[in-house]
Amino acid sequence: MKVIYPAVFHYEDEGFWVEFPDLNGCMTQGDSQSEAYINAVEAMELFLQDDYTVDTLPAASSANKIQTDKDSFVVFVCGEFKVNEKAVKKTLTIPFWLNAQAEKAGLNFSQTLQEALCKKLNVVM
Repeated sequence: MKVIYPAVFHYEDEGFWVEFPDLNGCMTQGDSQSEAYINAVEAMELFLQDDYTVDTLPAASSANKIQTDKDSFVVFVCGEFKVNEKAVKKTLTIPFWLNAQAEKAGLNFSQTLQEALCKKLNVVM
């Protein structure tokens, strides 16, 4: 899923540093404008993937609402939010005999659970 957020590019003697007003703590830098933009895409994608789900993504501000100084400018950064990429560990209990048969059959427990949950929830993986 594509996401777009405004980023403030700050020019300094050694290059640019970038911050995202809507993503508190998400920052990066680059020696050139191009490098800073490439790094901003990566920083934004990683930041969102670590802390958010589709339902909790912050709203993007309008560019005209963001104030900058004379050495800064606003750019919209477009990236990819990978839905369902984050994994969580679950502990569960199953009968001994079922575990033995599943292991003998060489089943992947994580994959089997994912498939069963998707079927039960009527969700396509």
